[in-house]
Amino acid sequence: MAVSSSQILSPLHFNFIANNKDINKNLSFLSANPLLFNISSKPTNINKGFSIVVCSYKSGSGLTAEDKRVLRERYGFDPNEYISEAKVNERIKEGKKQGKGKEVVAEEEAKVPRTTHKLLQVLGGKAKRKKLLSPKGMDVRPMMEVVKGAAFDILQVAADGCPASLRPGRWLDLYSGTGSVGIEAISRGCSEAHFVEMDPWVVSNVLRPNLEWTGFLDASVIHPVRVETFLEQADRFAGNGPFDYISVTPPYTQVDYGMLMSQISKSPIVGEDTFIVVEYPLRTDMLDSCGCLVKIKDRRFGRTHLAIYGPKWAQKKRKSDKTLQNTT
Repeated sequence: MAVSSSQILSPLHFNFIANNKDINKNLSFLSANPLLFNISSKPTNINKGFSIVVCSYKSGSGLTAEDKRVLRERYGFDPNEYISEAKVNERIKEGKKQGKGKEVVAEEEAKVPRTTHKLLQVLGGKAKRKKLLSPKGMDVRPMMEVVKGAAFDILQVAADGCPASLRPGRWLDLYSGTGSVGIEAISRGCSEAHFVEMDPWVVSNVLRPNLEWTGFLDASVIHPVRVETFLEQADRFAGNGPFDYISVTPPYTQVDYGMLMSQISKSPIVGEDTFIVVEYPLRTDMLDSCGCLVKIKDRRFGRTHLAIYGPKWAQKKRKSDKTLQNTT
């Protein structure tokens, strides 16, 4: 086997050089498609037998768009793939000339089909080990399971529940995405969960199917609005008084935590006995209180932090439990 030093060819273009008559006969069928193959009977001095020249890729190989379409169709690929790609590139170039490069790229990326996979699961309670859907890619960033597990372990003790379940109540899952946190809450004892998610595709293809699969759809309320809108109109969306639990898991780079926590603290969704779970990134300053609530826990998991706010009696309870453990 030898590699030719001839001109680099297209992905579907081969040169065959043979010095054997039988080989030439066997390769004669290749001449039926001049777009694909060039055949030569020029002899070589490399050993005996024959040599095959292996192709390599080079853009601008000389094939027209129509040639590529025909070839891709013949080999079972999408015949319009090259054409559509060329059109996309052309639009992006035109957009950049007009100063709209980012907008055009975002528009084209938005047309890419969104798909799901099952990487998450319910960690405890009635639906334990049930797999949950989540979008592929970075459309939605679910809470890490180690963080979620730690949050519920803390709440089950701090909120006067038990090590195996939560004290019954209503849960509000802000920036719910997959619904993983709210579903975990229902599985562990909450009577009702409200999910706030503004992306219609995520609601239809991820959140609702997860609620149906776990059997929690009847115990759930979905609010397809922005979190800011929900907080501003909380009385209209959830007019049954404060929630017992609130989870806040926003996209890190798209929120101002200071403004968000201030808005939550002033909202009627927070009561004197509410517990708030906040996931936030490294190098973010979180206050020691949120309205009438105090911070009872702040833990770090790599680049992710978990803050839990609750009533003062929960903070005193945790301190007394720690003292009791130390004395024993």
